[in-house]
Amino acid sequence: MRVALVSETVAQHRQTGATRRLQRTAEALAGRGHDVVVCCAQWWDGDHETFEQNDVTYRAVTDERGDGRFALALPAALRAADPDVIQATADDPTHVLAAKAASVFLRAPLVVDWYESPQAGDADDPRWRLAATVPELVLVPSETVRTRVRELGADGEAVRVVPNGIDTDAIRAAEPREVADIVYSRRLDADANLESLLLALAELRDHNWSAVVIGDGPERDVYERQVRDLRIEDRVSFAGDQPLENRLSAFKGAHVYAQTARREAFPTDLLRALACGCAGVVEYHVESSAHELVEQEDRAFRTTSEQELTDALISASEMEPMELNENFAEYDEAKVLDRYLAAYDEAEERMSWVEPAAVAGGAVLVVAVLVLLVVLL
Repeated sequence: MRVALVSETVAQHRQTGATRRLQRTAEALAGRGHDVVVCCAQWWDGDHETFEQNDVTYRAVTDERGDGRFALALPAALRAADPDVIQATADDPTHVLAAKAASVFLRAPLVVDWYESPQAGDADDPRWRLAATVPELVLVPSETVRTRVRELGADGEAVRVVPNGIDTDAIRAAEPREVADIVYSRRLDADANLESLLLALAELRDHNWSAVVIGDGPERDVYERQVRDLRIEDRVSFAGDQPLENRLSAFKGAHVYAQTARREAFPTDLLRALACGCAGVVEYHVESSAHELVEQEDRAFRTTSEQELTDALISASEMEPMELNENFAEYDEAKVLDRYLAAYDEAEERMSWVEPAAVAGGAVLVVAVLVLLVVLL
């Protein structure tokens, strides 16, 4: 199968949850023997329009990001890629519409991998509503994101949950390293909400514990100052960004993993930590999907208040230690890739059901919308 992935920004430009997911998917498909082309803004040096890395071909749609030409140039790039199926990210609705126009003329189904929840106000924007309704299928990482995409008008029957995968072989092979009893691991940005955990830990200063914060970001200085203000700096360490191998070792050596972020499309490190045997403590937030991973898990707690969080940390610390939890084997990367491939097959079936007249009408509509967007932009 020849798969074209569409995203103006890729992991080589900027590391985000969405770009890492796209890179993992592309390389997993290539590893399974499929031909993979990523249509993106150029990130490599030189004037050649394609570049190969890890068996994935990257095709430059534009020379750089953010110049407004990506949607206009995308159909030609997709025609050159000649895919059997097109998968686009939902970073920009005009890119989805451009991919749809190409998919209609190429008779290749469009799947949109919608990673982040729509932002406030998107429901009132007709571009986003079209982006949610024109694909054959929409893939989301969690039920939380699925609900938000359906609120944009997506057909519930055409939205599939495909979680992030984890390397279970690497988890089994990881050697435990006793860095701390409690681990928090995430980018320290405005949504990190590390303060909830720090306040709970301060309440437990009479208990025997140590904690490590893995990750970096714009709010790190704020949290380091808060640790000093709470007078727990001798028990909380900040490790900064760490490679996956180090994180897995820390998870295996820890007893508890705490997840308190306000916004999380899919908490991959929480999943890894649970698979490594950590007891999980998750603070519920409406824009975070973390609670979905622990709803049926005996070694995890979901909290909705400061006192519940404090109590859950105590209960989790009293659980028997583990270094491997097979309950999460279903999230293995190979099994997740199978779900992508099944979605592609379903999308092809859905496209085959559409009458030619409806296809032509849909193409005219999408092209008309694109022309209007170009005029407005």
